[in-house]
Amino acid sequence: MNRTRVIFFVIIGIAVLIIIAGLLVTQIPRLSEQIEGQATPAVSDESILVRIVTAIPVEPWVNEAAKAFNSEGHRLEGQKIEVAIIPMDGLTAMGYYEREEMDPFPTAWIPDGRYLVDLVNATYKTKRDRDVFLTDGEYRARPIATSLFSWGIYKSRATVLQAQYGDINWKTIHSAAMAKGGWREIGGPECAECGEWGYFKLVVPNPRKNAAGLAAMIAAAGEYFDKTTITVEDVTDPDFQKWLGELMGAVTDYSSAYSVEDLALFGYSMGDGGQLLESDLLTNMEGIQTRWVDPLVIEYPQYLTWFDFPFTVWMGPETSALEKNAALEFQKYLLSPEQQQKALTRGLRPANLQVLLDGPDSLFVRWQDQGAMTQLPRFTRMRDPDREVLLALLRWFDLNVAR
Repeated sequence: MNRTRVIFFVIIGIAVLIIIAGLLVTQIPRLSEQIEGQATPAVSDESILVRIVTAIPVEPWVNEAAKAFNSEGHRLEGQKIEVAIIPMDGLTAMGYYEREEMDPFPTAWIPDGRYLVDLVNATYKTKRDRDVFLTDGEYRARPIATSLFSWGIYKSRATVLQAQYGDINWKTIHSAAMAKGGWREIGGPECAECGEWGYFKLVVPNPRKNAAGLAAMIAAAGEYFDKTTITVEDVTDPDFQKWLGELMGAVTDYSSAYSVEDLALFGYSMGDGGQLLESDLLTNMEGIQTRWVDPLVIEYPQYLTWFDFPFTVWMGPETSALEKNAALEFQKYLLSPEQQQKALTRGLRPANLQVLLDGPDSLFVRWQDQGAMTQLPRFTRMRDPDREVLLALLRWFDLNVAR
C-alpha cells in the first residue's frame, strides 16, 4: 500500500471518529433523561381507586386503616392510591360475586373466611376455566387478622349452667333450652324479688345476614356428631334436624345481624348468651360492664371455629394491573406492625407474628379475668363447609326457622 492510500484511510478514520463523538455528545443527555424518566415516573393528578369489599367484623379497623393510608398519600407509578371500603357480610358478597352483580367491581375482597373465597373461585373456574383468586404467588389470599368463635354468656347464667351440666357446650345449651321449667328448673332464682330469668334465650346471628350464624350451626353439628367435618348426610339426618330445631328455637330474635351489639344494648331481653365472634365480644365487653351489673364471661369451645379474614385480590380483567398492584400496597400496609397493633385494640388476633397478644392496649389482657385467652390450650379445629353443606344448612334454616 503506497503512502497516499495510507494518508487517505487515516483521514477517513479520523472523520468517522469525529462523527461518532459528535453523536455521543448530542445523544447522552437524551438517554439520561429517558433513564431518569423511567426511574422516577411523572407525578399524575389521576388517582388509582382500589375498592375493597370487607367483612363486617373487621370493617371498622380496615376502614380506619384506609383513611390513614389515603391521608398519607401513598403512590404507585406516580399516581396516588385511594382506597374505598365497602362493608358486606361474606355470604352476601359471595352471592353477588357468583351472580355477577358486583357493581362497581371491587379490586379485592376481605371475607369472613377462606372457604368463601374457594367457593367463589370454584364457580368462576367453571365459567372461565381459570382462577380468579390465587392460592400462591404474590397475589395469593393472605389473612390480615384472625378471630375465634367463643361462648359469650352472662356470668350469673354461666355459673348456673356449669353447676348443673358441667362444661358449656352446645349439648349443655340444648339441655337448657329444653328445660320445661326454664331457669328455675336448671337452678336459677325462684323468688319473685330475685328476678326470675324465665326460659333460656340463645343468641345466634341470622345466617342469611351474618356468616357467624352459619358457623354457629356448623359448630353445633360438630359437637352433635363429635367430628370436625360435616357432610350433607349429617345435615339431613332427621334426629339431628330435630335436635338443631329445638336448639335454634331458643333464639328470641333473628331480625338483627349484629347479635353482640344487641346483647350489649338490650341485655337479658336479647339473650342469656351464645357462641359469637371473640373480637365482637371483646370490643363490646366494656359497654356491657358499664350498662349491666352482670358481666359477660368468655368460654372457648372444644370444637373451635376460626375466622381468618383473607385479603384476596381479584385476578379477572374487570380491574387493571395497576389497581391490583395498588391493592397489594394496602395489603402490606394492613400487615405492618403499626396497623396490626391497632387490630389488636379491636379484639382481633394479629396475622403479623411480630405483634404480641399481650402487648399494650390488648383487649385480651384487659379482659382476661372474664375468660379471654392469649394462649389457647389444645383444641379441635372445625373444618370449613363445602358448598353442598352450606346450601343444605341455609335451606334447612329457611324452611324451619326463618320468620
